[in-house]
Parts: sequence; structure tokens; C-alpha cells
Amino acid sequence: MGGNLAAARRAIIIGGSMAGLFAALLLRRAGWQVQVYERTGSELSGRGAGIVTHAELLDLMHACGVDAADARVGVHVAGRRVFARDGHLSHELPLEQLVTSWGHLYGLLRAVLPDETYHHGFDLARVEDGPNGVRAHFTDGRVAEGDLLVGADGIYSTVRAQFLPQAEPAYAGYIAWRGMVGESELSEATRADLCDHFAFTLPATEQMLGYPVAGPDESMARGQRRFNFVWYRPAPPDVLKDLLTDSDGVSHPVSIPPNRIRPEVVAAARKAARETLSPQFAEVVERTVQPFIQVIRDLETPRLDLAPHTVILGDAAFVARPHVGMGVTKAASDAAELVAALERHGRDIPAALADFSRTRVAYGEAVVRRARRLGAYMQTEPLSAEDRAAAEHHRQPECVMAETAVAVGIAA
Repeated sequence: MGGNLAAARRAIIIGGSMAGLFAALLLRRAGWQVQVYERTGSELSGRGAGIVTHAELLDLMHACGVDAADARVGVHVAGRRVFARDGHLSHELPLEQLVTSWGHLYGLLRAVLPDETYHHGFDLARVEDGPNGVRAHFTDGRVAEGDLLVGADGIYSTVRAQFLPQAEPAYAGYIAWRGMVGESELSEATRADLCDHFAFTLPATEQMLGYPVAGPDESMARGQRRFNFVWYRPAPPDVLKDLLTDSDGVSHPVSIPPNRIRPEVVAAARKAARETLSPQFAEVVERTVQPFIQVIRDLETPRLDLAPHTVILGDAAFVARPHVGMGVTKAASDAAELVAALERHGRDIPAALADFSRTRVAYGEAVVRRARRLGAYMQTEPLSAEDRAAAEHHRQPECVMAETAVAVGIAA
């Protein structure tokens, strides 16, 4: 990217996760002064689970100044496998990919952003956008001023809620149990079947998948890695409410911290795994110390330029179901497109943000649409005849292997 932007331009980034890091790093390389404000009071590196990379993501990491050599980023898998309920290998597909963990990727990006530009413990209260710039007001009274404010504060974005309160996440009708287990904790037979592949087992109306990622010490060596799994299960609203109710009877409306999940809920999930999954995946669930619940939601936003100097991107703008495996790649490409639009329009920030919004809304809608098709057969809501036919197609093992977390079939 070039350096056509005025060096004195100041950008405020709200949210220090993946989208915020990509926006900060790419804006800095384009000549902007950048400050990142993260709500939480500590580093985020221990969070998250597995991520499938794409060529575009690796290219944009390199553009951010990260050494994105495959050996540093993740683990290579040679192909995909589907295991039947009785444990036999029923389908295979050669498909090389590089897979990694959220925490490892975050660490690589965070390491190249100077510490003085990243601030913890800043909880946004409101945005004040005026003719000459923008101010971020935080709940403790502190204020940040800039020429541009980027809302990269996730699916429950405070920035988006202020300007577009009607744009809210919608529950998809199913959840995912997620977790990681050390390779060394698994039996030799399960390691041989699963740990060098992107693997699936496919109970009716459910989907279980998994792949290897770096170990707790970021080791990529065989035997020292972890196996990451995602298990999609239908959950009607009453079931979801029970899953999100903790041991003290407190109902969590959005998500539940892993350590607050009731032991009987985890025990029921392990029992269901033994009854419905292949033995290899049942073992993975059984030996994962603390699985957690991800509530699957869709989010679409009609525009991303919320005010003359305020824009949103990443999960603050669009959230697609994880089947497309595009969340981090989309966040990175959002940031790159924003910088490109700012460079095209020079000092006319409102025009740049409007240009960016037109392009990325169309792309975001296409990603969400694709993800809905891939996950429709796990929904609890009734489907139309056309949607049922599409859902039946996308649940076939050959289609699941060929379509999950693959950057195809997405066009604005």
C-alpha cells in the first residue's frame, strides 16, 4: 500500500481484537497515527479457538508486517475425512490447508503493533462525530479525538448500537460446543485418525468437525499440538435458555463464560457425544477439560459509514455462521478495503467511508447468505421447500467436505 494519506491524520480504533489489529496495522503503514482502545483490562491472547486460513489472510498479514511463513502461522493438513458413527472412514478428500488458533494469530499481529498505541480498560460510552472530526467518550470520562473512528468492537458493537440500534444479531437456531484437547491426551488410534486432517462426523441435523492447531506453548510439532473441535447442535430457544443458565440460576442472555456452564450440562454433552458421534470424536469431547458454548448468530448491517468520520468493520458490521471459515479473513480484507478507499479519496473522509460501505455491504451480505445455506439443515425453524432441498444437498458428506471453510461460492 502507498503512503498517499496525510501523515498527521489520526485514527481511533475501538476494539483491539482481530479486526482492530488489522485496521491499526494497515492504517499505520499508510501513514496514519493510530490509537487502539480495548475494553478489557488484559491481553486477549488466551481467547478463541481454531481458525482456517486463506491465501488472502496470509497476504494481508504480510502487508501488516508479520512474518507470515506457514511454519510460523499454523499446521498443514493434507486433506479431509468423514468418519461414520461406528468409527470407520467413510469419505476422504485431498485438500491442503493451513489451520491455526485464534490466540496464536492474535499474538503474531499484536507483536508488531507498538505497545504505546494499544490501550486496555477503555469502555466506550458514545461517539461524537462533528464536521471537523470525531471524539470517543469512554465510561470513565476519558476522551480520545481523531479524524477517523473505526468501530471494530465485535458483534455487540457499542459503535453500531449508537447509530444503527435496529441492526441486531439474530439467533440461527443452533449452538456449537467448542474446545481443544492436547494430542498427547488422545489415544494413539484417535491421533492417527484425526490429528493430521480436517475431520468430520455427521449425525442427523448436526455436524462435528476438528483439526490440529498449535499447542499451549505455540509448538507445531506432532504430539505437542492440540486438536480443536466444533460441534454444531440444534437448540430451540427453551433449550438455549437452559444451556445459558449457570449454577446460581443466572440466565446469561448472550453467552456464558466456560467456567459458569453447569457440570450437568457438560456431562449431558459428553453423553450425547458417546451416543451420536464417531468414537474418535466422542473421545475428543470426553477428554476436553473445559468445552465452551458458542451461540450461532447472523448479523447484517445496511451501511458501514455510520457518520462522516465513523465506520464499522469486521464482526461489528457482519457476522456469518462459522461454516464459511471467513471471519478473520473478512476482518482483514475489510481493513484493507477501508485503507484503499481512504487513499482513493484523499482528504475527503466521508466520501471514502461511503465508497467503502458500498463495496463491503455487498460482500458481507454474500458471505452471510452463503453461510446460511451451509448451516440451514441444523436450524430448528421450519424451512421452505426450496430451502429444505438446498439444506439436504449441503448436508451430504461430499458437500460438507468440499464447502466448509473454503473460500468459494461467495460473490457480491
